[in-house]
Amino acid sequence: MHIFWGSIFKIMQIQNSPRIEEYEMMSTPELRDSFMLPELFQPGKCELVYWEVDRAIIGSAVPLDSPLRLEAPQKLIAADFFCERREVGVINLGGAGRITTDGKTWEANKCDTLYIGRGTKEVTFASVDASAPAHFYIISFPAHTEYPTTMSSPETTNRVEMGSSETANERVINQQIHKAGIRSCQLVMGWTELLEGSVWNTFPPHTHLRRCEIYNYFDLPEDQLVMHFMGPADCSRNLVVRNFQPVLSPPWSMHSGAGTANYKFVWAMGGENQEFTDMDAIPLSEIS
Repeated sequence: MHIFWGSIFKIMQIQNSPRIEEYEMMSTPELRDSFMLPELFQPGKCELVYWEVDRAIIGSAVPLDSPLRLEAPQKLIAADFFCERREVGVINLGGAGRITTDGKTWEANKCDTLYIGRGTKEVTFASVDASAPAHFYIISFPAHTEYPTTMSSPETTNRVEMGSSETANERVINQQIHKAGIRSCQLVMGWTELLEGSVWNTFPPHTHLRRCEIYNYFDLPEDQLVMHFMGPADCSRNLVVRNFQPVLSPPWSMHSGAGTANYKFVWAMGGENQEFTDMDAIPLSEIS
């Protein structure tokens, strides 16, 4: 069951996370309801979901003719403004847009990522052209200190090549908010691109008990899909995921997928460790 806070002008959904024991008995619709956000991106709206794992907030903003403001019910976050005790990562997955933070405007083209530091009082989103709107994808975690608001573009990101064509997982990882890039408190964020002919991401799979992770697949053609695999190694399940449908991955769950065509996805993590390589690999022999 989902709980909603706020008025009709400012609503945030609270997403609870099932225990492993509950997960093992869930039907496919129940899995989708608990671990997917299939309707997050809505034209002309800023949508936010509060996930209880690591107190993450996952959201979107698709501005049309009017700017959209980043805000949440005061009773839920117990703050006078959204970033009073939070940091935010925003990546544009659509047309050209603009993000304004406390009066400063940042031009945001596709795959540009803006880190917004704690203490920023006002954040708004706008599209350059309402007929080709920006699709801002928003991830936020609590922050214990302030780091400066900083932009990263595909040209300045740290690129890491992984995988091979022989195993159909040749990919480029674009690390944007991380220890060697834009500094943050606990947010780690970037995006991965599968090369043509490759379909597997994050394979072999892993878990990391020290932080949660959220995936958001994009640039996936309308008639294509990704089979996203989740769960503990001895009880794997799958979710059918399409374009702009984020998947929530709790610390006990692996997270990997195979697409019917090559695609991209945003990964974002928050928890007690920022090391990108902090993971517990799962041997393929243990997956069932």
